[in-house]
Amino acid sequence: MTHIELGILGERLALQYLRKKNVQIRDCNFRYKKGEIDIVAETDDLIIVYEVKTRETAEIGEPYKAVTRSKQRQIVKVADAYVKAHNLEKEVQFDIISIVHNSYRTKIEHIENAFFPML
Repeated sequence: MTHIELGILGERLALQYLRKKNVQIRDCNFRYKKGEIDIVAETDDLIIVYEVKTRETAEIGEPYKAVTRSKQRQIVKVADAYVKAHNLEKEVQFDIISIVHNSYRTKIEHIENAFFPML
């Protein structure tokens, strides 16, 4: 499986996971300039931006550890563009869905409030 195929599969698994939790999905794969946010959901009070990271093994570290400060800044910029483009006036929460998927198992870890916009 290629890196791109694994990423697409990871996003599908994340969507299934969120739908089972009755999360209201607004959008997927929103692009702005060179950045992208994987999944956008909405509650009565919040816009939740999900970054999905998928690997076949956690041998080099859990997938969520790949969401570096630089990646976080990029996600925040794209989320800001999304909120402005849709005239939303809700607080934004940033979550990570970390997935290890291979022929032996699928492990999904949902990290709520994984990071906050840097001032």
